[in-house]
Amino acid sequence: MRGTRSSKPAAADTAKDTPASKSRFTLSSKPEPPAKIFILPSSATADARVVTLPHPQSGQPSRYLVCPETGIYEFTKVAAPNTEPRSWLIASANSNKDSQAKVENAETATSANLFVATHMDPLFLLLPALIDAKETNASADRKRLFLSFEDHIDKLPQDSSNAWEISRWPKIKALLESRLVAICDTVDAGDESMFRVNEDKLFSVILSKATRLASGGLPASVEEKFVQKPLEAPIQLRSASNVACPPAGVAATLEGAESGTCTPKTDSAESQSSTATEGSTLSAASQPSTTASSFLEDDVAVTTAMTASAEVVQLQRLRVAFDYICASYIPSNIVERLKQSLSDKTTCKTDFEPLNTYVTELENLRKESIAKRPTGDFSRKRMRDEEEDEIRLEKKRKQEEEKKRKANESRGVRDLKKVNTTGMKKLSAFFTKK
Repeated sequence: MRGTRSSKPAAADTAKDTPASKSRFTLSSKPEPPAKIFILPSSATADARVVTLPHPQSGQPSRYLVCPETGIYEFTKVAAPNTEPRSWLIASANSNKDSQAKVENAETATSANLFVATHMDPLFLLLPALIDAKETNASADRKRLFLSFEDHIDKLPQDSSNAWEISRWPKIKALLESRLVAICDTVDAGDESMFRVNEDKLFSVILSKATRLASGGLPASVEEKFVQKPLEAPIQLRSASNVACPPAGVAATLEGAESGTCTPKTDSAESQSSTATEGSTLSAASQPSTTASSFLEDDVAVTTAMTASAEVVQLQRLRVAFDYICASYIPSNIVERLKQSLSDKTTCKTDFEPLNTYVTELENLRKESIAKRPTGDFSRKRMRDEEEDEIRLEKKRKQEEEKKRKANESRGVRDLKKVNTTGMKKLSAFFTKK
């Protein structure tokens, strides 16, 4: 009986048949994570460190840049759109003017995200220690205890946190204590100062920051979405019959011009000037259709029901800036109390009554405009919007299919499409019935 080989061929035998790579360059694999691009302040010293601290709003570990000389910085991420993947080529500055010079020690960063270090107020980092996360409105009324600086630092979450290490740096400790004084009541216990948070002082500090942010101007996208859009009033359409008619003197002048007569002047001493006036009146009245025809051509006049004053717009900017700071840096359990202080005239020196009055009138006006609008307008507008959406989606689907089909085509198929087939029979001509 013919024997068979039970073992598989050695891997070395198959490796001999594999053709060797002909590339002159060898790309080394990089198991480490991709490099990140950071833009650091020029004032930061060489002793600056990237540390982990609990985020003041969420409590999650976050990265910060701490410099012993200039303070604490937060990282703001500037991300590229997901639809447009990009990368960075990082190389040292080349002093050679020759553009063909070889660039050495260059590196490619696959991620196009930028992390910009911006200065932040360290008092926000201390708020989780000053205000208990489980604290409610009822428990907040009870008197809080005075604690030392070290006791407040111990109350911060210690998991993956470097708060205790940076609090031992002399200048950072002095900076943190100075910010505690701005929002806390203090008492001296011997040689040590004790701190207790004061919500009125905290509100004043946040309001001053919001005022400075609003006076400097908000970004264009924020200004349009959160300031201009909420203050827009409904648009009203008025017919030409509701528009005021021209004055009686103008109407009499137009009638006199059409009949070819003029009203005589009563003052004979001004005969020379009256002649010039009559001539100018006739020349102006020779084109009476300019004013009258405008009302006939424009059947409706578009007007805005209300317009926000500059004071109301500035108050809206201030409220948006205040809400942004609360949503980004303040613990959620005291945000509602701070917003209530914004409406309290005893704690807030800024009067928001003009803004509140305008918003109330605007809401009533919007309800009236919706009530007066015919029901058929909604159905027609909805039908028109649905048709436009369907056309847009169908067009987008066809474009994606065409793009996918072209991407799957081979080079040979693309070259065959360029062949001149004039005078040639189609392939289907050979399969027709004779």
